[in-house]
Amino acid sequence: MRFLMPRTTWPQRLAAAVVVAVLLAVAVTVALVIRENVQEPSEEAPKVPPLAANERDPAKFGQVYPRHYALYLKSGEMSRDPSRYGGSDKEDKLAAYPYLSTIFKGYSFSKEYTDDRGHVYSLEDVTQTKRVDPEKTVATCITCKSTQSPDLMAKYGDEYYKMPFKIVAAEAQYPIGCSDCHDPTTMTLRLSRPALIEALQRQGIDPASLSRQEMRTMVCAQCHVEYYFAKDTGRLTFPWDQGSDPEQMYAYYQALGFKDWEYPDAGVAELKAQHPDYEMFLDSPHEAAGLACADCHMPFVVEGNTKLTSHWVTSPLKHMDQSCAVCHRRDMDQLRERVFYTQDRTKDLLDRAGAANVAALESITAAVAAGADPQAIEEARALQREAQWYFDWVSAENSMGFHNPPKALDTLGRSIDLAHQARLKAELLRVLRLLGVAVGA
Repeated sequence: MRFLMPRTTWPQRLAAAVVVAVLLAVAVTVALVIRENVQEPSEEAPKVPPLAANERDPAKFGQVYPRHYALYLKSGEMSRDPSRYGGSDKEDKLAAYPYLSTIFKGYSFSKEYTDDRGHVYSLEDVTQTKRVDPEKTVATCITCKSTQSPDLMAKYGDEYYKMPFKIVAAEAQYPIGCSDCHDPTTMTLRLSRPALIEALQRQGIDPASLSRQEMRTMVCAQCHVEYYFAKDTGRLTFPWDQGSDPEQMYAYYQALGFKDWEYPDAGVAELKAQHPDYEMFLDSPHEAAGLACADCHMPFVVEGNTKLTSHWVTSPLKHMDQSCAVCHRRDMDQLRERVFYTQDRTKDLLDRAGAANVAALESITAAVAAGADPQAIEEARALQREAQWYFDWVSAENSMGFHNPPKALDTLGRSIDLAHQARLKAELLRVLRLLGVAVGA
């Protein structure tokens, strides 16, 4: 049995031939277009020069990575909205929180205390602040403010930490930038500041063993941390040897006998917290979920057909669709209100702690003026010193508690309790002194 192919007429055959001819013509045309437009760059094509291993100028990085650089420059925008607390404008914190002027009496922060602006202003702001005395302030204060700091440390060695600020400031021209976190030749994340490397090593952690996800937090921890200047050497040091919680760092400072300044009249050896953003973030819900600082503050964005990490380092509230919405499947307006709910309650407790510390300082000052026994007043001073530390540990941190709500609220609760104890102790000593009752230590 034979299978017969259906017969085709000559018009059908002609139509098929025309279709084949058209398809061949289209294929040839596409091939020619591809050949015309997709070729290897010629010798005359512009070439971007490779970055030098010691390149510090962010603009040079911008020639190679223009989209990242454009986002980096957005850090120059000064806007608080939609944040309620913090932001990138230069808010006067002494005006916003009047009790700070009393708490920092006798210290440079009583002269000027403003919110930090974006990274592009880091060098400008540190050289213009009233807190810096060009002659008396040491060079260490510029360590986290310029991409050139590692070069200056290498140039001057250990003397760098004791040099007058004005000398190194005159040599620095670039603010915080790309080379602080990236190797210019490979663009891999790296640690460029000795203080963090040394702190990790003292904890038995090899910086080279850190994963990329860990590095997306640790590059931020080079600067967004609590630190102090070692008494004898002036060396920038992180007080993590007993742990990174505020109680553990306080124990470290106690063992060291360290103080930032002595409060006038009350005579309290006070501590000034810096900006322990990293330490607050540790053990937080977000950290426990495996997130890094960059996941929220430098989320992935899409520009055209390119996906890249945003280098507009700012509040996640300004780009919630790229940061928060990746994990939180809920209305962003509701989520924003939840953030404010946490921050508003932290702010309320912060104000209470500030008022309690002011009251304690005033009572201690009054007890001293009344002639209270010097040894007896030391207990009140010790209580207020610790209360002040816990207050400022949250106050100086930049999230108004949101980085770790339980830790922030617990720390402020400790401050309030200790401040009340200090005030009551001092008031008792003052009253007993006025009554002529002798009180021993």
